[in-house]
Amino acid sequence: MTHPTLLVIAHGSRDPRHAATVHALTERVRAERPGLRVETAFLEFNAPSVPRVLERLAGEGADEVVALPLLLTRAFHAKTDIPSVLREARARLPRLHIRQADVLGPSPLLNATLGRRLREAGVRPGDLPRTGLVLASAGSSDPEAIAVIAEIARELRHTGWCAVRPAFASALLPRTEDVVRELRAEGVERVAVAPYVIAPGRLPDRIAAGAEAAGADVLADVLGPAPELARLLLDRFDEARVPVWASLSA
Repeated sequence: MTHPTLLVIAHGSRDPRHAATVHALTERVRAERPGLRVETAFLEFNAPSVPRVLERLAGEGADEVVALPLLLTRAFHAKTDIPSVLREARARLPRLHIRQADVLGPSPLLNATLGRRLREAGVRPGDLPRTGLVLASAGSSDPEAIAVIAEIARELRHTGWCAVRPAFASALLPRTEDVVRELRAEGVERVAVAPYVIAPGRLPDRIAAGAEAAGADVLADVLGPAPELARLLLDRFDEARVPVWASLSA
């Protein structure tokens, strides 16, 4: 039996920085686990598409694929788009066993990646008691996804920040600039903005513009191809494989 292939499924974007960041992340995953075959596909805007990659893998004799959504929360793409694409592929490629892994968040490794990006932007441990953090996500209309962001903000509040508030780039309020100004009005001395997004694009640019317009002191980079994020992809891959190997050894 061949080893499973890890298929990382990203949303895609017209912004070329998005695909470049996704490919840089998958390259880091390959470096973390030599010998693992890692493929990348996109739901829209970029090539190759998910069906095209699965067809190629089946044609090359692959027998098992773990499809990993490059998503931070379980919202529409994870619950509807990706399962639909995978169901259609299973019907067309019955010899290819396709398993969908869980989304990336929430995870301590994502929090560690946020911390890395904030440190790179100049935040030091001694700054936290006088600094408010804006956790700026892409946004979603899905209640489960919204609840996850709110819970992450509560968790981060206990790591030393004087305040942590969520903000959203789309779908719902408040926006990044609103939260920065709110923290200022409450007397917070410094304000840092941490984009809770994986790759650059329209929504991260909206977060950055809001941070700049409201005068945030620190703007961290997107999560990007961080080593913690690469390890998290491998964790989700391994978790998705467990039922297969457990059933074989039973």
